[in-house]
Amino acid sequence: MASRSDDLLVHDWIAEHAFRTPGKLATIDLHSGRRHSYAKMHARVAGLAGHMHSLGIAQGDRVGLLAMNSSDFLDAMFACWRIGAVCTTLNFRLTAHELAFMVKDSGCKLVFHDCDLASVVAPLQGMTNVDHWIEMDASGEGGAFEATIADATPIWNQVPQLESDLCMIMYSSGTTGTPKGVMFNHGQFFFINAGSMGMAGASAKMVGLVALPLFHIGGLVAYTTITLGAGGTVVIERSFDAGRLLDTFDSAELGVTHFLGVPAMFNAMQAHPRFATTDFSRMITTACGAESVPEALLRTWYNRGVVIREGYGMTETCAACLMLEARDVPGKIGSAGKPVRHCQAMIARADGTEATTDELGEIWMRGKNITPGYWNRPDANASSFVNGWFRSGDVGRKDADGYFYVEDRVKDMYISGGENVYPAEIENILYELAAIREVAVIGLPDAKWGEAGCVVAALKDDALLTLEEIQAHCRDRLARFKHPARLEFVEALPRNATGKVLKFELRAMFAR
Repeated sequence: MASRSDDLLVHDWIAEHAFRTPGKLATIDLHSGRRHSYAKMHARVAGLAGHMHSLGIAQGDRVGLLAMNSSDFLDAMFACWRIGAVCTTLNFRLTAHELAFMVKDSGCKLVFHDCDLASVVAPLQGMTNVDHWIEMDASGEGGAFEATIADATPIWNQVPQLESDLCMIMYSSGTTGTPKGVMFNHGQFFFINAGSMGMAGASAKMVGLVALPLFHIGGLVAYTTITLGAGGTVVIERSFDAGRLLDTFDSAELGVTHFLGVPAMFNAMQAHPRFATTDFSRMITTACGAESVPEALLRTWYNRGVVIREGYGMTETCAACLMLEARDVPGKIGSAGKPVRHCQAMIARADGTEATTDELGEIWMRGKNITPGYWNRPDANASSFVNGWFRSGDVGRKDADGYFYVEDRVKDMYISGGENVYPAEIENILYELAAIREVAVIGLPDAKWGEAGCVVAALKDDALLTLEEIQAHCRDRLARFKHPARLEFVEALPRNATGKVLKFELRAMFAR
């Protein structure tokens, strides 16, 4: 983190646009039909900030946000920032047990929660000691959330904050199975926005569509905070549906210009009957990330007049590190592009020196968009940062033209439907099953989800085990996207001389 003497005061995006363009639409919530101008959003943020202040929430306090996509999510986030609170976004797909660790680790004093998540919130409340819980009604028809806005003494001016001040914690599971709280400061959001003005064509005229979950850094940044930072309009889908999303693209009245999706989304849309007739002519930037994008998918969309730009990033990079320019498609299809502005990247050898052209190595990054570190995890900070560089854990190369290619993962993580899945977490739970002698979980290609989990098990003598039993064991312990989809058996797991399981051999053995 930069020294405070080098810091700049951050500004309140919503208040600024409410002053300059009060009647401009800030958000269009498709689920509820609500449309909020910047003036309206400014007033809602002010009311929420005032209510939190009345509850004793102060600068630096953590506030949980457990909700599906809605304009309320953004109102709550900016209200946190207005009073200097740290917004802790929580994955609504997780179980209460998984969420409890994050809520307790971050020390949340307040949690905003979606009314549609009552089944997970009820047990979560019993597992934690949060002072205040406020229910959000995504229909916008009332409830505790709207009452807080109406009854509070509004706070119109942002508490003075510096760009190095913490503003968000977002949990990303580690390879050991223990979730890590990735920290964000205001400077990261400012510089990722600034870097997008040219590369992504961001401006006050843009209309960003978000269908990825807002608790993920990809959905939150592209194209949500980037759009609001520029003074544009965010169109919010509560969840992904291929046909509904095509209708949204097709709407000249909405006029969507920017969208980020994952390969599973684009696959579903191109398989839909309305794909051939949807009007994509207003699109300025269409991006795809979270996992490798098949060339066939890119060319299918290119033939429909849509240039999908691959990118590479992670939670720790505030969504983006590399991005392909529109002019590079189709010539550089397969590349993740070049570093975004205000970010540097290199391919590092094991000794930390820079690799030569097309030499494989680990992708290292540094810049204003990189996390200052992990919450309460000095061990992870020590292993993830080297001389100011952040180690991605991914293997890549750089060609003679300076374009980066992501080749493989150093870590065992795989990505299913845009969600990171860490095998160690699943393996720990599977070892509870009496039938298992040893087990490994690997990610294998899947036509629908990109990758899906495969359990490779060596059973105890005379033991039996089915995939259905494994999935039933995971049901209350793991989010559904982490549930394995395949089961294979071996006599023993392949290991190296030090006892490490050779997962690359398993992937080669069971790939089909």
